[in-house]
Amino acid sequence: MPPAPKRPPKDPRGFVRAIRTFWARVTEGLEMQQLWGQFLSEAKSSYHFYSKDVDWDEIGRKSRGPGRIWMSAWALFQAMLMKLSPARRVLLLLAIFLLVVQPDIHWGTKAEFAFRFGGIGVVILFVLLAVELADRVTMKRDLEIAREIQQWLVPDRPPDVPGFDIAFATRPQNTVAGDYYDAFLRPISDAAGAPPLFIAVADVAGKSVPAALLMATFQASLRALTATPATLDEIVTGLDRYCRTNSLEGRRFTTAFLAQIDPQTRQMRYTNAGHNYPILRRVSGEIERLSTGGPPFGVPLFSDGEVTYGLSSVQLEPGDLLVIFTDGVVEAVDSRGEEFGESRLIPLIQSARPESAADTLAGVMAQVNTFVGQVRQHDDITCFVLCVKG
Repeated sequence: MPPAPKRPPKDPRGFVRAIRTFWARVTEGLEMQQLWGQFLSEAKSSYHFYSKDVDWDEIGRKSRGPGRIWMSAWALFQAMLMKLSPARRVLLLLAIFLLVVQPDIHWGTKAEFAFRFGGIGVVILFVLLAVELADRVTMKRDLEIAREIQQWLVPDRPPDVPGFDIAFATRPQNTVAGDYYDAFLRPISDAAGAPPLFIAVADVAGKSVPAALLMATFQASLRALTATPATLDEIVTGLDRYCRTNSLEGRRFTTAFLAQIDPQTRQMRYTNAGHNYPILRRVSGEIERLSTGGPPFGVPLFSDGEVTYGLSSVQLEPGDLLVIFTDGVVEAVDSRGEEFGESRLIPLIQSARPESAADTLAGVMAQVNTFVGQVRQHDDITCFVLCVKG
């Protein structure tokens, strides 16, 4: 009988390549320093999330020294435990008991066979992880669908308006956002037949899904009002009336900056409803802040009637640069808790080239990203830039 053919030796380089491919998939190409920074950021965010449910004042009154550390740890553990469903709480406690105590059962008078339950605790923890992960993936998929719907509500590209260069960008704190931006030509015309350019940047109080839902209704109301011959002040009054009926007793108010520009004369009428003051950099380098307006939309009234919002007009000139932003830009914080602030934003705008709105926008967003570093974003960020051409 002929000898069996020898198998060729395995190439260790193939195994190394497989390990590297698997590691690249797991890390998504991030370096160890980036992974560690991301973990620290997520750990801090999780700590702040759970610590909101802890009565730190009571812990401070009841204990001092090492006892306070144990009470704090126990309070945080309870805060995490109560986020689970009752069945999962019981399973988690059972798994921890089995892992810590590790009870065993012996058979025979001389303990010929013993069964330890510590491994069952590991299995229970793995099952709990799988169930929680499935919930997270399902929720993330639903949020991704919501994000796609939300993206349909805002423009993916700026309108082509002669004499104006427009760029905008947004980055939600979560999958969906409460920020809203828009720029479009109204389907009405003045006596000369030129449709006005309408600009809107708004920020619904709150984050994630509740703010995103209200943002969608705000967008629908704005689009419905601007499709009529209503004037800017009538649009503003209608939006405030709508927001007050859907503000959950003032808990979900909306700040907004609304403007309408005549493309032929470059005259802009605007109102500011409690929003961050946009920055208008004149071609001379002078900085103007657009503050005329009133309170945020949806703030409850203490008497009958409606809020009167002030409107103002500015004449835009070639070379002027208008930057509208939400509070997520100036309130972005670094690892020390320091805010980006207008003291950093205004010099960026003063030194920006007026030829390109996209370049100005990219410069602002890049500086915010560099300043924040690995710190997790805590609010939605939206920036809108308009350059006036010659």
